[in-house]
Amino acid sequence: MSGETIKQLAQSMKVPVDRLLTQLSQAGMSFSDPEQIISSTEKMKLLGFLRRSHGKEVPAEGESASPRQITLKRSTRGELKLSTPGARGASAGAKTVNVEVRAKRTYVKRSVIAEEAGSDVEREEAVRKLHESQQQREHEEHERLEADRRRHEEAQLRAEEAERQREAEEAHRRSLAEAEAAAAAAQAEAQQVADRARAETSPAAEPVAAPAVEPKEKAPVAEAAPTQRVDHSVFGMIVPTIHEPRRREKKVIVPASPAPKPAPAAAPAASAATRHGPAASGGAAPANGTANAPAGDSRNKARHGRDRDDTAGGKRFAGGELHLSEADRARRSSKRGKPGKGPSRDVPRGGASVGGSGPHGFTRPTAAVVREVVVSDNNVVADLANKMAVKGSEVVKALFKMGVMATINQTIDHDTAVLVVEELGHKAVAVSENNAEAALAAHTQNAELEGEKKPRPPVVTIMGHVDHGKTSTLDYIRRTKVASGEAGGITQHIGAYHVETPKGVITFLDTPGHAAFTSMRARGAQSTDIVVLVVAADDGVMPQTAEAVKHARAAKVPLIVALNKMDKADANPDHVKQGLGNLEVIPEEWGGDTPFVPISAKTGMGIDDLLDAISVQAEVMELTAVEDGPASGVVIESSLDRGRGPVATVLVQQGTLKRGDFVVCGIEYGRMRALIDENGKTVQEAGPSIPVQVLGLSGVPEAGDDFVVVADERLAREVAAERQLKRRETRMVSKANRLEDIMAQMAQGAEQQTLNILVKADVQGSVQALRESLSAIGNENVKVNVIAAGVGGITESDATLAAASKALVIGFNVRADASARKVIDTSGLDVRYFSIIYDVIDQVKQAASGLLGKEVREEIIGVAQVREVFRSSKFGAVAGCMVIEGTVKRSKPIRVLRDNTVVFQGELESLRRFKDLVDEVRNGMECGIAVKQYNDVKVGDQIECFERIEVARTL
Repeated sequence: MSGETIKQLAQSMKVPVDRLLTQLSQAGMSFSDPEQIISSTEKMKLLGFLRRSHGKEVPAEGESASPRQITLKRSTRGELKLSTPGARGASAGAKTVNVEVRAKRTYVKRSVIAEEAGSDVEREEAVRKLHESQQQREHEEHERLEADRRRHEEAQLRAEEAERQREAEEAHRRSLAEAEAAAAAAQAEAQQVADRARAETSPAAEPVAAPAVEPKEKAPVAEAAPTQRVDHSVFGMIVPTIHEPRRREKKVIVPASPAPKPAPAAAPAASAATRHGPAASGGAAPANGTANAPAGDSRNKARHGRDRDDTAGGKRFAGGELHLSEADRARRSSKRGKPGKGPSRDVPRGGASVGGSGPHGFTRPTAAVVREVVVSDNNVVADLANKMAVKGSEVVKALFKMGVMATINQTIDHDTAVLVVEELGHKAVAVSENNAEAALAAHTQNAELEGEKKPRPPVVTIMGHVDHGKTSTLDYIRRTKVASGEAGGITQHIGAYHVETPKGVITFLDTPGHAAFTSMRARGAQSTDIVVLVVAADDGVMPQTAEAVKHARAAKVPLIVALNKMDKADANPDHVKQGLGNLEVIPEEWGGDTPFVPISAKTGMGIDDLLDAISVQAEVMELTAVEDGPASGVVIESSLDRGRGPVATVLVQQGTLKRGDFVVCGIEYGRMRALIDENGKTVQEAGPSIPVQVLGLSGVPEAGDDFVVVADERLAREVAAERQLKRRETRMVSKANRLEDIMAQMAQGAEQQTLNILVKADVQGSVQALRESLSAIGNENVKVNVIAAGVGGITESDATLAAASKALVIGFNVRADASARKVIDTSGLDVRYFSIIYDVIDQVKQAASGLLGKEVREEIIGVAQVREVFRSSKFGAVAGCMVIEGTVKRSKPIRVLRDNTVVFQGELESLRRFKDLVDEVRNGMECGIAVKQYNDVKVGDQIECFERIEVARTL
């Protein structure tokens, strides 16, 4: 406040006045009297001084001086009185306990939160940019190292190639020199041998040996041989170049002839030329064989010299393995080498070059890998993690952030899986694994396209409220008494009939009218072409009537209103038209498009008009279907017969259903063993819009399932198996794994009671109706849980399940067999049989109400006011009272109220009127009251008399 004194400020700050004055003077303000007024500006100046003195930041002039956050502490103290059981006396009957409640709350400014959020965004952006720049630097460094490595390898290869060329040139020059020296030596040796031979030869032999000296004339040619090339074909061998791989040379033996041959001394030169390249050679050969030994030695030397060259100088082509690199040859030689014999070379794995200069086999990816994850309708968390190549804990963590409580072994649906995959940075791809379903769809589509469409009978559904005459109207058309066969005259399931009328064949579907059979009426509206709404003229529009109108509109089928019971005196069709007009069902005479036909199911009035209206509507709709081809349709009703097995009532919509066809129906399949019409007669086939009962399915299908005729049993089995697997996976998806559901269950606590029920009925439609109706019963204190429901009698397994679950067993138009009755008697199960759905719902409500228990209520029956207090030696304090409300009874508990606050609760010790002991005192009378174990009654107190009443809870 602006007018606050220094003393008041010190009291609010809880500091001494002198200390506050000292702080003000230190802050540069002169105050001497505690009664002086301090302004808001001076307070802010003092606050800034104190903040600076404590080392805290002081806001700038442009900034707000208000604190960034404020913490409020609140402490509340109170007393709680507890009564001590078994204590005697007024003081010992109660105990006082001091209770202190401490609360602490911190409020933060919105601007601070916005600043922190902005700073977090800036920090994240800076971190992201830093990470990108670091990745860019690593990428550039990697490219630089890779370029250096390639340049180093290229330089090394060029150096090796130059070294090999230099060695080859040097070897070539050395071979030429050796060839020249060998040729000169051979020429000198041949000359010496020729001279010695001429000296030893006699003159008589000279004419004979003259032809042998003929090569002597060619000696000049041999002398010039070192400077010319030698024709190697003379020696019968092929000489490769120095850079070509060596081939094994085949020895060519020149046969002996009387003609003189060149001297064998030229062989070393030829061998040298063969080793090192083309070289000149020549010389004359002697006539005798004295030169054979030197020539043979030369050939052996040449062979050994070649082997040495191939081993030492030609290592590159050793072993003839020309396709191997040096690293591979070194690795093989190291593997073949034995321990202790020669050095072995360690070659790195992975194809790295010798010396370790090559790169390793793994390189770190420079960017995140985005995978295409296949997501089906139901996905296990562990499988989803494997597809994304991440840990399962990462997927579970992402699910927790999304509010889905799922473990690694649980199944999640398609939408949740897509969100998780996108959250983890991958791409979700939908896949269709139903190959059998695709084949079935293609088979059905081809049958519809190939077939010729022909007119078909209309399918008419009779709908309306309970007891408005739906079945009676249909009964008059069929000339049978169907209603008399229903329990209580109420239709419990869908009846399907086709009748021959003068207007043609018409198929009728009779649906129940009770509120529990909503799903049946919805199925009837979806399977029909025309809806006939039966309304009693003496009753008007009822809840099921309005519901039937909604179902007809949802199915987008035309509506015909039949005003029944027009033969009654209190019939009021205008009232019905007005009620339907409120539902936007306008009669034709009012300008609408809905025909209203007055009929009487009892006398038959207007039935022909109703059939005419149906026929006209069918002609307008031009109903057609493919008659020749595989049949398809919908299941109207299904049940389990003891003698015949699963029985299903189907309505054929396309094609012709024949006996012996293979059919897949929902998750069931089978071969049609028999087709039975509504009259119980066996037929061989059923065309479009004809209802029949079929036998031969593997199980009881659900009402509303589609059926299709397939080519063989294999396809039917595969389709049924895929559907069964898909339904099982769908049930595996946890319905209560949402965080909101878990919190709701925790809020309910353990106080909510559960009534378990096992339901068995005669047909599938009744099972669905009972399940939906019973599951809707309950409140926050009790709920009904249908643990199992099925078609057929109560079996031993059903009784065992009910005994384990402590469930109530309900049999709707079915009974328990002998083995089940033994289990029921042994376990003491509660089994109840019903034939009308009203009774089921009422009795289950009563059973659920029994779980609620009884509620104890206190009701005040009288109040007496204390007018005077008397002291008695026998009773102590006796209050003289006047009864101002109700009646005070001696046997009831009382409370003593002082200033409308209860100060004592107990019972009366004595109730007297004058000196007589009485049981009760009524309003307006005086009495004396002695309160047991309480003597502190004062004038003005009120004594309240009450009683406790037990009230049964209801739903």
